[in-house]
Amino acid sequence: MDDRTDRYAGNAELLKALAHPLRLRLVRGLLECGCRNVGCMEANTGQSQSCISQHLARLKAAGVVKAARAGNEVYYELADPRAAAVIAALFEEDEAL
Repeated sequence: MDDRTDRYAGNAELLKALAHPLRLRLVRGLLECGCRNVGCMEANTGQSQSCISQHLARLKAAGVVKAARAGNEVYYELADPRAAAVIAALFEEDEAL
């Protein structure tokens, strides 16, 4: 593959990783609140810990988020600035309402 094809493939992978309502919500929450743990995300979304963890694993595998352990807690933060740009583009209109 040439560089251009690699770029398309990478962007497609990012979009696939974000292509779920809960994953969009998790990433947007990280952008708005910064580094967060699963317990905080659970309280804010109403989803189970296992459900959130599965979606975070998908986002982490795609390089969208990264995790850091602090004692018994794992904190997540955005790792790919392209995800912030996608979220901004998707929700910009909502912010104007």
